[in-house]
Amino acid sequence: MDGTVLVADDDRTIRTVLTQALTRAGCKVHATSSLTTLMRWVGEGKGDVVISDVMMPDGNGLEMLPKISQDRPGLPVIVISAQNTIMTAIQANEAEAYDYLPKPFDLPDLMKRTAKALELKAHSSARARDNERPDELPMVGRTAVMQSLYRIVARVMNTDLPVLIWGESGTGKSLIAQAIHDFSDRRTLPFVTAGAADLQDLEGPARLLARVKGGTLLIDEIGDIPEELQARIVRMMDTTVEYVPRFLATSQIDLAAAMEAGKVRKDLYYRLSGATLKVPALRERVDDIALLANHFLMRAEKTGQGPRALSEAAAEIFRTYSWPGNVRQLENAVRRLGLTSRAVEISATEVGQVLGSQPELEPMRGASDTEKLGASVARHLRRYFDLHGNMLPPPGLHSRILREIEAPLIEIALDATGGNQAKCADLLGINRNTLRKKITDLDIEVTRRRKLM
Repeated sequence: MDGTVLVADDDRTIRTVLTQALTRAGCKVHATSSLTTLMRWVGEGKGDVVISDVMMPDGNGLEMLPKISQDRPGLPVIVISAQNTIMTAIQANEAEAYDYLPKPFDLPDLMKRTAKALELKAHSSARARDNERPDELPMVGRTAVMQSLYRIVARVMNTDLPVLIWGESGTGKSLIAQAIHDFSDRRTLPFVTAGAADLQDLEGPARLLARVKGGTLLIDEIGDIPEELQARIVRMMDTTVEYVPRFLATSQIDLAAAMEAGKVRKDLYYRLSGATLKVPALRERVDDIALLANHFLMRAEKTGQGPRALSEAAAEIFRTYSWPGNVRQLENAVRRLGLTSRAVEISATEVGQVLGSQPELEPMRGASDTEKLGASVARHLRRYFDLHGNMLPPPGLHSRILREIEAPLIEIALDATGGNQAKCADLLGINRNTLRKKITDLDIEVTRRRKLM
């Protein structure tokens, strides 16, 4: 790399690491913990690329982007932040930052992005932050798959493309739709949610268009709408009106697969799939669970509830639970624990009482009854990697995958042997002591009973 990089971060370690890495790569580096100093360097014409943290001792890095763009049009700014929320991604996109990376970041990845920025030196004029927009959205996640989702939301936000948002129940599809509207140019116009009931009679589509008035129309659970009503949606989308709304749709099923199966009209699918967002299930982003739980506990505290925190054992139960109801179930469980817990620290016993026994996991969508286990696992893993786009999953994948497979295997084997650990160990072909350790590590509850065969 060839060029001068300005680094602004209040963390000395990050400044040192970036300075050393960029210097080794051939760059000149100016590093500071002050936004004031950074802005002085920019005003003096120094630097070919800026790498800046958001929260600095003397200001907000995002709020400086319009000034940087004004003083130095075309100067690429890479934003790094520990505030890993959709707000950060959206604000960075709106201010037309060259790129955005959450902390902790992957150093080789940041180096590649910096090299690209130095090569391209392409940065459009920035827009000022709109203070009328909400400051917070209840969408939390720092995993790679969520950060990738945030970036896509930020890209499609101000387009007119229809957006299809699909994922399991409780994953936050409606929140994504609301965010797209609230941060778009249509935010001052109505946001209307419609379902099958709103389309039952012939005048239903016309009434919806009159209500939305060029705002955003969200069609909820499009995959559950009967085919005859799907035809009305197609005609509504093709209707010429004075103020054309933006169309969004949510679905719990893969609409492409449903179309191939003949359950969804092809003309409807192709009209809605201008952009498709897959919202991951909570079990696909287990590293976000503790973050989400803390977020909900802090939000409850703001409403007058006493301070609460999960114990380590309780947090581990949360992490290993399958969460068939996803984020909605997690929020309800946290809310209940906040009300019923007698101490500041929520215990594993209290969590067990609220969650009850682990529910049966639903079979993966599209899986055949005759599909071999290896093929099913391979398909799941391919999908998991695909969800991360061009990025790699977080480190520790091997242990996470083994844990997900091993826990249900041992639970089922224990159930089949009536809780007899000696028989279970023999069935699994492992040492009894090894089995006991795995039961402890995986927090598996063992109940002795007589197994009726």
